[in-house]
Amino acid sequence: MLCVKNGRIHDGIHRDAFQGDILVKNGKIAAIGERLEVEEGVYIVDAEGLEVYPGFVEAHGHIGLDGYGIGYEGMDYNELNDIISPQMRGIDGVKPFDPAFAKAAAAGVTCVCVGPGSANVLGGSFTTIKTVGKRVDDMVVRDGVAMKCAFGENPKRVYREKKDSSRMTTAALLRETLYKAKEYMEKKDAAGEDISKKPAFDLKLEALLPVMRREIPLKAHAHATEDIFAALRIAKEFGLKLTLEHVTEGHLIVEELAKENVPLAVGPTLTSATKFELRNKSWTTPGELAAAGCQVSIITDSPVIPQEYLPLCAGLAVQAGMDPFAALQAITIHPAKHAGIADRVGSLEVGKDADIVVAYGCPFEISTKIKHVFIDGKEVQMQ
Repeated sequence: MLCVKNGRIHDGIHRDAFQGDILVKNGKIAAIGERLEVEEGVYIVDAEGLEVYPGFVEAHGHIGLDGYGIGYEGMDYNELNDIISPQMRGIDGVKPFDPAFAKAAAAGVTCVCVGPGSANVLGGSFTTIKTVGKRVDDMVVRDGVAMKCAFGENPKRVYREKKDSSRMTTAALLRETLYKAKEYMEKKDAAGEDISKKPAFDLKLEALLPVMRREIPLKAHAHATEDIFAALRIAKEFGLKLTLEHVTEGHLIVEELAKENVPLAVGPTLTSATKFELRNKSWTTPGELAAAGCQVSIITDSPVIPQEYLPLCAGLAVQAGMDPFAALQAITIHPAKHAGIADRVGSLEVGKDADIVVAYGCPFEISTKIKHVFIDGKEVQMQ
């Protein structure tokens, strides 16, 4: 058992912080309140004069698949032989001993949504994991939370000489596969338990069934406005759930995105504009979208930006005009909702996982030191 006492609690749900204690039992938050009574033997952390936050959550990255000190031979986040590869599962490529995890955990990033990159039109499924552990199966919060698809320059660049040389081609390939998945689903449903009537097994189409049944969203890599609108168009055509990833030019179409009510993961912004579709990147983007009522997450796309700098990215968005509470939610409860795991993480509430950050000040500021990090109620060894 653990009790974090006398801290100034920022729960990620209410705008105003409050003084109080957090009691942890069996890795879960058991109580939050003032001057909680605790049993003898409970590990007490005195947080008087300190700030207490939910563990920070990354909505979109590749930590563990493409991590710290990994050269080409260690990259496992893109299948480069097949532009349509929805059967790939991010969980199968995660390296728990990647040093990037320890750096992330020590910085208060306690949960990450990780999966394939954007080389392919359909790249595979994402998983959500905690940032501590030796075996990925034991780190999982929820597996198969989204299906990665990609628009824009990356599929064109990787497959220009093989399969894809235009945005029209990318959209056509995605539509073709979704039509096949729809037909496959309908045949399976019509067959019922009669195995003789079931369609021939197809692992790619099986992997897309949760998408077609609206159990998980398409997780659409889209930087430019035309790619954002293409993702929205196709999702509507097939009646699918959708999240938008990167949204680099989102500030150019704020009113349109506000009408769509689609979760947005914005970033990585702390990088150079390395390709044409990034030329309009701006730190004002997450703040403008949040002010318009959009559900915004700030992302590092790790290791594009090292995972431990997620709170710094929120601070740079605040410096550019984002409301500080909106920025906190953009690295806590909003990414948890984005990844479909808000019942477990993203805020300090009774019943949720005890992922807790105790800091000497606001973690948005580069000078702020984090004193304690707890994941599932267990203290993280600080680097």
